[in-house]
Amino acid sequence: MSFRDDETEGGDLRKPFLHTGSWYRMGSRQSSIVGSTQVIRDSSISVVACVLVVALGPIQFGFTSGYSSPTQSAITEDLSLTVSEFSLFGSLSNVGAMIGAIASGQIAEYIGRKGSLMIAAMPNIIGWLAISFAKDSSFLYMGRLLEGFGVGIISYTVPMYIAEIAPQNLRGSLGSVNQLSVTIGTMLAYLLGLFVQWRALAVLGILPCTILIPGLFFIPESPRWLAKMSMMDEFETSLQVLRGFDIDISVEVNEIKRSVASTSRRTTIRFADLKQRRFWLPLMIGNGLLILQQLSGINGVLFYSSTIFKDAGVTSSNVATFGLGATQVIATIVTTWMADKAGRRLLLIVSSSGMTLSLLVVAVSFFVKDAVSGGSTLYNVCCMLSVAGVVAMVVTFSLGMGAIPWVIMSEILPISIKGLAGSIATLANWFSAWVVTMTANMLLNWSTGGTFTIYMLVAAFTVAFVTVWVPETKGRTLEEIQRSFR
Repeated sequence: MSFRDDETEGGDLRKPFLHTGSWYRMGSRQSSIVGSTQVIRDSSISVVACVLVVALGPIQFGFTSGYSSPTQSAITEDLSLTVSEFSLFGSLSNVGAMIGAIASGQIAEYIGRKGSLMIAAMPNIIGWLAISFAKDSSFLYMGRLLEGFGVGIISYTVPMYIAEIAPQNLRGSLGSVNQLSVTIGTMLAYLLGLFVQWRALAVLGILPCTILIPGLFFIPESPRWLAKMSMMDEFETSLQVLRGFDIDISVEVNEIKRSVASTSRRTTIRFADLKQRRFWLPLMIGNGLLILQQLSGINGVLFYSSTIFKDAGVTSSNVATFGLGATQVIATIVTTWMADKAGRRLLLIVSSSGMTLSLLVVAVSFFVKDAVSGGSTLYNVCCMLSVAGVVAMVVTFSLGMGAIPWVIMSEILPISIKGLAGSIATLANWFSAWVVTMTANMLLNWSTGGTFTIYMLVAAFTVAFVTVWVPETKGRTLEEIQRSFR
């Protein structure tokens, strides 16, 4: 079994099936854009503008994740759903995301990063409309699946696009914007869910993708993808726009060309080839981080945070849930600032260690709370500790494990297997997310303390995994990182 790369024999590459173009004329580096784009001459402004456009995709992702928490009571009541039926609704976005993940690598390779985001936006819009007009569970489930399909493509394509356009000194911070946007989307779902009825909230979910689609026409395609597709004029134009028209890009151009030339010698990547160290090691690290990210229980906490806070004795659980979302955004902003200063590996170790301690506090608090009489001083203390532990868990997750696994995955995968390996890693992430979201509600009904104990053991294993296997990628070009695995 093999994965067909985009190259054909003799090194001539096929033209992309769809090329969305950009606001500037793709062709010559000496085009008229130089005189009409003074506002983005600075390289960081140019790249940041591109990141802000594609960040609308992860906002959609986060809104999808956060939607189920404030709407659970209203949807189950209006449509007469059981707990297991609503759990299925919550988890179906992950099933759709698994399907999207399988397709994401090939879509991003054949039609480009921008084209794949356009494709991802369509099912999201249709999915939200289906949910908003749902009269029974069938439309609800169909809408959730469609949303998930789009999110599966977005979750792979956005971090890859950001990594491929960002300069090496900003790649960690800009890559973390992906997760920051997810947390903003989640927080918005929590906030609007306090005031807006669930059908209207679904309609509001359409907005990020409806803005994303026209926005994609105003940003350049990934220069590395253009180079791989042998669109060399467009490749150099795109890179010049991203770095600034006064910047000499010749060194970066030559490095990317050498990297692309070295991968064009092979036309087929077979699964057997993944046994080579330069393939299996980055794939194992990327898969491991993305699986552990989910098995730590973060989606279970975020999807059903209102239920968890209610079990902890919080009177206004939806308000507490919004506070949790806001806290997550603040913590992720810190990660965005720290990613290129402290480094990826240190942030992962600090984050997973903090999660282990926080989850331990939550588990012990719920065990003790269940063992003492309600209303006692110890009972009230345990309620406060459990809430504080959940908040601390989300904060420490956001300090590293939320953003950094996606950054590292987009950095370490060689360009020759990026479509195949990226799809595998994204599929593994979403399968793990589906397992967690499908089981979280039932596990919480079984034993809240026991559920958090399971998540704590996963977080503790993550500390060891990062310490042993994960390399530091700060301050290195993508080509240098990928050569290090050979």
